[in-house]
Amino acid sequence: MISIADISKTYGDFQVLKHCSATVAKGEVVVVCGPSGSGKSTLIKTVNGLEPVDNGTITVNGTEVTARTTNLPRLRAQVGMVFQHFELFAHLSIIRNLMLAQVKVLGRSKDEARAKGMALLDRVGLVEQAHKYPGQLSGGQQQRVAIARALAMDPVAMLFDEPTSALDPEMINEVLDVMVELARDGMTMMCVTHEMGFARKVADRVIFMDQGEIVEDTPKGEFFSAPRSERAVHFLSRILDH
Repeated sequence: MISIADISKTYGDFQVLKHCSATVAKGEVVVVCGPSGSGKSTLIKTVNGLEPVDNGTITVNGTEVTARTTNLPRLRAQVGMVFQHFELFAHLSIIRNLMLAQVKVLGRSKDEARAKGMALLDRVGLVEQAHKYPGQLSGGQQQRVAIARALAMDPVAMLFDEPTSALDPEMINEVLDVMVELARDGMTMMCVTHEMGFARKVADRVIFMDQGEIVEDTPKGEFFSAPRSERAVHFLSRILDH
């Protein structure tokens, strides 16, 4: 579903990604982790073209993201993206947040978009919040709305960029529960997260990054029981001890 082949990226003199390659199969859940500044968020943003790369190729569901002729807005409609901060439209009600792109991008009727949106709000346990505004919801509720909004586009894959990092601890599980259900339903997912409990529960593979490089790309069990690199051992000892 997702193929990342030898991509590199620099910001000025700083190389944020160094010859990164990875694949995500259809229905697979891959967790990307690593220390702050390792390039995780940049990597995931290259998958749908939010961050252009200097070289290498990325392909999603047969479409080459890095080709100049690719219609990136159309591609992004097929690849759901959930950010750290919820990026909801504050001036629109929750249901209108879910309807907007369905109508403008997919060409659905307002009635069809509303029905789809309400069904997805029900799926994430927020149907009763449909006519409120984002500012009236908790952070965890807003993030669940953001997931529902991405799902409203019928994506072939979902990308998550530290979706719980801006949440209070009490709200984290309500978002992770939705992500776990998505994984169990067979959604192709690539998730940047420090939530190792989530990784243990649903990930098929773990990609560990450090200083812009993919240091490990291993099955979940192997990563947690016998990481290959000294850097991953140190990272896990710090993150799992607390």
